[in-house]
Amino acid sequence: MLRWWRLGIWVGVSAVLGLAVANWWVIRSTSSSIYSDYEAIPSNPVGLVLGTSSRRTDGSPNPFFYNRMEAAARLYHMGKIGHIIVSGDNRSRFYNEPMEMKRALVKLGVPDSAITLDYAGLRTLDSVVRSKEIFGQDHITIITQPFHSYRAVFISRYYEMDAVALVANEPADEPAVSVYVREYFARAKAILDLYVLKTGPRHLGEKEPIVL
Repeated sequence: MLRWWRLGIWVGVSAVLGLAVANWWVIRSTSSSIYSDYEAIPSNPVGLVLGTSSRRTDGSPNPFFYNRMEAAARLYHMGKIGHIIVSGDNRSRFYNEPMEMKRALVKLGVPDSAITLDYAGLRTLDSVVRSKEIFGQDHITIITQPFHSYRAVFISRYYEMDAVALVANEPADEPAVSVYVREYFARAKAILDLYVLKTGPRHLGEKEPIVL
C-alpha cells in the first residue's frame, strides 16, 4: 500500500511539473511576439480573429467577443492589416461564430470585401493551420485575449508561420479563474498535439487563397 501511495505522489508531482514546464515553454518562446501597443505591432497583410461566442451562457453579450472585434477593426482602420479572416465554429444554423464576427466587424466599419469567413475553425490549431494551408497566409496577425495569444503563436511557430498577436482587452467584470485554468491545461495539450500526437485540423478541403 505504501508503495502505491508513493507512486501516486510521484505521478502527481510529475504531472504538475510537466504542466508548469509546458506553460513556461509556450509563454517564454512566444512573449516577444505578443503586442498590446497598436502602434508598435508590425504590419501584416492579414489578421486572424480567433472565434468565441458572441453571447455568454446567460444570454448576455460576451465582452471577450466584442473586444476582439474592436481590436481587429482598429488594426484594419490603422492600416496594420489589410484583410481579416474570422475563424470559428459553425456547428449549426443557430450557432455561427464567423458570421457573427463578420456582422460585428461590418458594424465597426470594416468593408465586407475585406473579410473572409472560415467556418472550420473548430479549435485554435485548426484556425491557425487553415489560415496557411487553405487561405495561403504565412504572415499573420492573430487577434485574441492575452491568455490565448501565447498558444496561438506557439502553434503558428510550429507550422513555420511568421505570426504576431495583438491582445484584445480582457473584460474587467469577467470572472477569469476558470478561463485561465482551462488555458493552463490547453497549452500542455497543444504541445502534446504538435510534438507527440501530430494532430492536424479536422477539416482542410479545397484551397481558397486570399488575393490582396
